[in-house]
Amino acid sequence: MHRVFVAGHRGMVGAALCRQLAGRDDVQLVTAGREELDLTDQRAVHAFLANGAIDQVYLAAAKVGGIYANNTYPADFIYENLLIEANLIHGAHAAGVQKLLFLGSSCIYPRLAEQPMREEALLTGPLEASNEPYAIAKIAGIKLCESYNRQHGRDYRSVMPTNLYGPGDNFHPDNSHVIPAMLRRFSEAARRGDQEVMVWGTGTPRREFLHVDDMAAASIFVMELAQAVYAANTRPRLSHINVGTGRDCTIAELARTVAVVVGFEGGLTFDTSKPDGAPRKLLDVSRLRTLGWAPSISLEEGLANTYQWFLEFRAEARL
Repeated sequence: MHRVFVAGHRGMVGAALCRQLAGRDDVQLVTAGREELDLTDQRAVHAFLANGAIDQVYLAAAKVGGIYANNTYPADFIYENLLIEANLIHGAHAAGVQKLLFLGSSCIYPRLAEQPMREEALLTGPLEASNEPYAIAKIAGIKLCESYNRQHGRDYRSVMPTNLYGPGDNFHPDNSHVIPAMLRRFSEAARRGDQEVMVWGTGTPRREFLHVDDMAAASIFVMELAQAVYAANTRPRLSHINVGTGRDCTIAELARTVAVVVGFEGGLTFDTSKPDGAPRKLLDVSRLRTLGWAPSISLEEGLANTYQWFLEFRAEARL
């Protein structure tokens, strides 16, 4: 029986991890809400881990948001994420926790990285300006894991997901990512009988999307790889693994798919005064495929699943 701490269990990814781990006979889940444990408080985090007899940590806690939020609150994004990562990774080491999995983000790669983006692209060029502070914090998390492995012999691993969506997402009109923002906007437009919906940007950037349940499954898969297998597929200074679908679509194509899912029959217009972000973000997932994992939820199925959750749990959707 392993005592497994999921940091950020109320977030979208953390909740998905808990759903999958809860049914395991060999796992005793450990969670702590913000009212019990402030992850930005070093002393509190270290005491919690020291007293918890934890065997594994999934570091799914983070301050996240879309382009608007990253542009508006850059100091919050870099400061809070650096604190959370440093407190949990060093705290796990100090408490003797040998295994930890850090969840990063595909924004760690250079803005104009060769597509699809391989793990080796890390730190080879300038980052996308709109979310650079958040990306730097996530890069720091990877390097923390690498450094504790090199200096202290820990088994701290990192997975870099593509754009995630699914039940438990943030549907705030300004601070959400593209899929929940579109689902909400198109749903409300359909209910009002609007003739058109405005989409931010030109619609031409290409993005890859992964359902959060697939991300949780991939995270557990990577955590449970034998250490020799993981080490053979990474390097001491390149210790992360991409997680995605290996397929992308334009924002305009995504918008049309969302319109079908929510039943919106009007037209689309594009607000080209809004930022597009990076022109393309597609991960090379060949390393993970070679190890034996692939996603199982299509974009259409995942969008329908997420929209149904939104309709049933609007009160929990952070509107």
